[in-house]
Amino acid sequence: MLTLDVDSVRAFVAIADLKSFTQAANLLGTTQAALSLRLKRLEERVKRRLIERTPRQVRLSSYGELFIASARDFLEAHERAVESLLLAKKRLKLGIGCHLIGSELQSMLAKVNEFAPDLVLEISTDTSFQVKEAYLNGELDAVILRSEDERKEGFILCIEHYSWYASPSFQYSPNEPLKLATLDEKCGVRDQAPMLLKRAGLKSHNVLVAGNTDVINAAISAGMAVGVFSQRMAPKDSIDVGELFNLPTLPTSSIELHTHLTDQETRKVLKVICSVFNEYTAEELAVY
Repeated sequence: MLTLDVDSVRAFVAIADLKSFTQAANLLGTTQAALSLRLKRLEERVKRRLIERTPRQVRLSSYGELFIASARDFLEAHERAVESLLLAKKRLKLGIGCHLIGSELQSMLAKVNEFAPDLVLEISTDTSFQVKEAYLNGELDAVILRSEDERKEGFILCIEHYSWYASPSFQYSPNEPLKLATLDEKCGVRDQAPMLLKRAGLKSHNVLVAGNTDVINAAISAGMAVGVFSQRMAPKDSIDVGELFNLPTLPTSSIELHTHLTDQETRKVLKVICSVFNEYTAEELAVY
């Protein structure tokens, strides 16, 4: 298969346009001897004389006339290919469990922007189950999700410690059912809460079920109910009422990173993203 050298074709086009070896050499920043060598290499490659050179003029040969348009197209295609690589931006498709990121989001984005300002970061949020399914289907490069599974399939970023949180104004009597506000997303810890209360001889009932943490936070701040939160995600104006109300201890869960990416640059970005989680040491990712 015949292949063409870009520099040789560029030399041919420059000579054809300027009709001068001297001017073409100056344009390309080379010597006349080097330019002549490139042209000779191209003519030997295509087995045709492309430039006619006499003491008085430099002009295209009949084969040169046939080749010049294709030569220009060849150089333009080469330039487009190179430009596409130079302008291409690194993309990272990241899935995050929608109830995992709170105030850390702004800090995370600021750190990513500082570390990799040219990165195109595509963030998808959904339930931990859904983002994991998307990852397993190859739709995401990496996911950060909550897991109550004893089998730790990903890299543990931090352990989430849970408790019962309420407004300081919330009133509770052990003789009455504990009012709860909960998310409708399946969560092993929250799902166990009513059972743990029952085992402790305490009654409870849901007074609010919502799919958005903002709604739950508002209910807690309004003194409407008690909510189960990780210490990291508890509303700022709430207090831990677990000990105050003599409520049972809640189990922990882990936040995990799952990724199939191996290139070092992207993994460095993931370290930056994961470093926002309080108990996570970024250097540990190197052994994952």
